[in-house]
Amino acid sequence: MLPINDLLLKLALSLLIGGAIGIERELRSKSAGFRTLMLICLGANLFTIFSMYIGHGTSPDRIASNVVVGIGFMGAGVIFRNNNRVNGITTAASIWLSAALGVGIGCGYYIASILGCALVVAILVIFSSMDRILDKLNQVREYKITYPYQDNLEHKYEDLINKFGLTIKSRTHTKIGNIITGVWIVTGKEKTHHTFIEAILSDHTVTEFSY
Repeated sequence: MLPINDLLLKLALSLLIGGAIGIERELRSKSAGFRTLMLICLGANLFTIFSMYIGHGTSPDRIASNVVVGIGFMGAGVIFRNNNRVNGITTAASIWLSAALGVGIGCGYYIASILGCALVVAILVIFSSMDRILDKLNQVREYKITYPYQDNLEHKYEDLINKFGLTIKSRTHTKIGNIITGVWIVTGKEKTHHTFIEAILSDHTVTEFSY
């Protein structure tokens, strides 16, 4: 049986480590926040502790290994697609790593778990600013432009997109009556996107524009 002091240490450490990662996610208003990541780290810790005694003499790693499978399903639940972007991958990775740290605590690897937590928090906090910089350099946006049908008018907007240095990834056009609706998935710098948007907003031919 695990000594009570060791048990309390493992439980407290899993709550602290899960909470440290969860605070960062909570401050960014993510779907898995403070309490969720605390519970995940604590749960992975307890499963690991129980597996050492339930599987004693046979395969003590069997229950702990299935934690990875269960966490995979939970992580998939926070990933969703919004327009042309996929959101929640970083939160899913945080869930996965919180569980890994919980397993490490349950196995008694305290220093490795603490250092791992420090690295996770550092990556989430420090590299978020770099992520914003990269996003400004290469943004993916969807433009929906509605205009009355005229010969080759859709080429006008594609030429305008290319003129501003944006790259077209995909395009679709729909015609209803005398109205054409074009949808373009475009990549480029944030500043370039703003310039293109201003040009379309000042175009009196366009009857509807979403971006």
